[in-house]
Amino acid sequence: MKTTTKLSTLHGATNQFLYSSLSKALTSASNSKQLLRIHSKIITLGLENSSFFSGKLISKYAQFKDPNSSFSVFHQVSPSANVYQWNSIIRALTHNGLFSKALAFYSQMRKLDVLPDKCTFPSVINSCAALVDIEIGQVVHQNVLKMDLSSDLYVGNALVDMYARFGCLDEALKMFDGMPERDVVSWNSLISGYSANGYWAEALGIYRMARIEGIVPDSFTVSSVLPACGGLVNVKEGELVHCLVEKMGLHNDVVVSNGLLSMYFKFNRLVDARKIFDEMVVRDTVTWNTLICGYSQMELYKESTVLFLRMVNKFKPDLLTITSVLRACGHLHDLEFGKFIHEYMKKSGFQSDVTADNILIDMYAKCGDLPASREVFDRMVCRDSVSWNSMINCYIQYVNYDEALKLAKSMKVDLKVDSITCVMLLSVSTQLAEKDLGKEIHCDVVKLGFDSDLIVNNSMVDMYAKCGLLSESLKIFENMKTRDRVTWNTIIAACVQSGDFTSGLRMINQMRTEGVIPDVATVLGILPMCSFISSKRQGKEIHGCIFRFGFETDVPTGNALIEMYSKCGSLKNSTRVFDHMKVRDVVTWTAMISAYGMYGEGSKALRAFEDMKATGVIPDHVAFVAIIYACSHSGLVEEGLACFDQMQKDYNLEPRIEHYACVVDLLSRSGLISKAEKFINSMPLKPDASLWGSLLSACRSSGNIEVAERVAEHILELKSNDTGYYVLASNVYASLGKWEQVRTIRKSIKARGLKKDPGCSWIEIKRRLYVFGTGDKFFEQFEEVNKLLGIISGLMAKEGYVADLRYVLHDVEEDEKRDLLCAHSERLAIAFGLLNTEPGAPLQIMKNLRVCGDCHTVTKYISTIMQREILVRDANRFHLFKDGTCSCGDHW
Repeated sequence: MKTTTKLSTLHGATNQFLYSSLSKALTSASNSKQLLRIHSKIITLGLENSSFFSGKLISKYAQFKDPNSSFSVFHQVSPSANVYQWNSIIRALTHNGLFSKALAFYSQMRKLDVLPDKCTFPSVINSCAALVDIEIGQVVHQNVLKMDLSSDLYVGNALVDMYARFGCLDEALKMFDGMPERDVVSWNSLISGYSANGYWAEALGIYRMARIEGIVPDSFTVSSVLPACGGLVNVKEGELVHCLVEKMGLHNDVVVSNGLLSMYFKFNRLVDARKIFDEMVVRDTVTWNTLICGYSQMELYKESTVLFLRMVNKFKPDLLTITSVLRACGHLHDLEFGKFIHEYMKKSGFQSDVTADNILIDMYAKCGDLPASREVFDRMVCRDSVSWNSMINCYIQYVNYDEALKLAKSMKVDLKVDSITCVMLLSVSTQLAEKDLGKEIHCDVVKLGFDSDLIVNNSMVDMYAKCGLLSESLKIFENMKTRDRVTWNTIIAACVQSGDFTSGLRMINQMRTEGVIPDVATVLGILPMCSFISSKRQGKEIHGCIFRFGFETDVPTGNALIEMYSKCGSLKNSTRVFDHMKVRDVVTWTAMISAYGMYGEGSKALRAFEDMKATGVIPDHVAFVAIIYACSHSGLVEEGLACFDQMQKDYNLEPRIEHYACVVDLLSRSGLISKAEKFINSMPLKPDASLWGSLLSACRSSGNIEVAERVAEHILELKSNDTGYYVLASNVYASLGKWEQVRTIRKSIKARGLKKDPGCSWIEIKRRLYVFGTGDKFFEQFEEVNKLLGIISGLMAKEGYVADLRYVLHDVEEDEKRDLLCAHSERLAIAFGLLNTEPGAPLQIMKNLRVCGDCHTVTKYISTIMQREILVRDANRFHLFKDGTCSCGDHW
């Protein structure tokens, strides 16, 4: 009996030793080979059915990423009623990412009535979270509640994490609040959930609570909080977290360092980000991705491509890195490097997804290789709306509108077009001024339900205006339920472009009434309207708004103000705006030079031109047009010709047709008719109607009949679409009394569907605009105006005035010609102004056409007789009449 007891004790001690040795061996196995040897021993000793060893083997095989061997061990002991073995296989599958199979085993376990315990649920819950299967997750949660295991720390942590990953943050918080015990994992799960779902302020709030509760953060806490600091651009909090990382020695954790790197890029603190990167002992693909994408997002495109070349020597980039670099290539227009990256993708076996292909399309387009963009598009197996829109946009950028429209039709077959497609197609219609195409797209917009889309409506307002259908623009505008500043800017610009200034002013007033705050674009839209109608009062009000909203330092706004004041008859205010501008560009100087030119201040224009060059601003083509124009209107022939020569000699600018036209005008106005004709005939460019027109106008003024007839023939041969040149030729023949030629030209104008702009003048009195047409008899105080003009005519005759009947362009008797001259629009406006303003008050008249020679003479007489300053702006320039003289010096 004693011997049996001793043997039994010895056997027990041996088994215990054996179990202990095998258990230690299993735990210490560092590779699959060692594990297989231990597994063989367990089988040899007949212990393979042991719950303990089978569970250990299942877990160990899973650790070495060998789930098939885990299955094999489990099936050897199956069916098992031991929960430990079930827990082991479920945990093994979850560990290897086989979440669906893990849940299938859990379901099988329940069917076999094996009761799960607190060790079962964390793995099962993690599988639900990984699959984002809310329905099964809620069922498992119910099972936990039934078994009264929700108070277990590990189960509770898993549930908090699951709901956080589902985005059910209220449920996650409710679960967290109900936990009787919490550890750092509990807090991490909640912080991570809020941070990952973009609730950065809440994530930071929970982090602060954790710190108050005395929780010591770990690397997981920090890696969840850092994105929240970056997302909120909370520099102070971010720096505190960084200090904590250094203090706790967490900076060696690559995930934490990657988080710091990303955060500093979001703070736009490149130096700090680069310091983090340079000090990192361990770097991974995420590190390089963060660095390369960070540089790219900060528009340091060249640097991001250089970093990519460094990266590929040590790590294989992923698709995120490659697409970031492709974007950089697009911005750099670096086709060679873009092609290199594309080839690298192919050689490295990267499978392009839709996003990558879309970026390739965009990159090739930006680099000027449209066929390569199309090649990428054509080989795409799967395309989304971005793919189609990118390709359509490529064709639009390269002004290949036919291909863009063809592609849009194909898109309609494969995919439903979106609002972006509609906006792009509307831009095509706008560029082509194709109203029929625009109407067709408008129909599609309504059918597809995009007629309430703000951006689409803004595009349609613009499209109809540019197609000459302002009424349609206004109709869409009035029907829009939502409007933004772009809407108002677009409709105001549309009114200005269409010349409907009444509607434009109404829109400005409506915008104010609705409390919409203007921006710089609004101001730049309104000021040209003030310029055109010469509404100085309205212009000054806008100037006040510019100061109120702080736009006065904006250079384009200053430039527009200079132009507005100069065209509204206030050179003084133009100069004042110019003098107050701290920053001036070439447009600023050109606007000022042009303003001086309009007022006949040629010497001041030349001085400004020299000052511009002295400040280092290089004149462009437009600046040279402005300065030669200024010389032309002041009779500064030699100076104007010198400026023309400077273009090529000093600035290597090839003169364009408009520069030659200015020189012809310069010579013609100064009476150098023969020289102007020779200049035209010696030009390297074929002269257009504008050049011959300048010369013809001067011939008419100087009475050079021989050259006038030659030039008129040239103009008629060109068959221009500008009615003005035909009218000018007709006027020349009329002044020569060649009425047959006049009738022929007028018939030609009518046959070609061209229309002569009727002459009109306007004057603003007490905030009201009065417009007069030539020969107009239907306006307020017509009788009084007619009577006053008769009195003035008598007074002028006493002073020696003789009507210049050459400026009557109709074949009628001399008395009737005098009456026609007296009915010119500017005379009606002047007489009306004399009747309705205080004696001695200056008058300002605007005219849409050039002032005729006789009216110019008459206005000189009126300024003396009535003792008034009269400022007249015609189509060319300003004339200031005072004491019988004009500021133009008869150079107009």
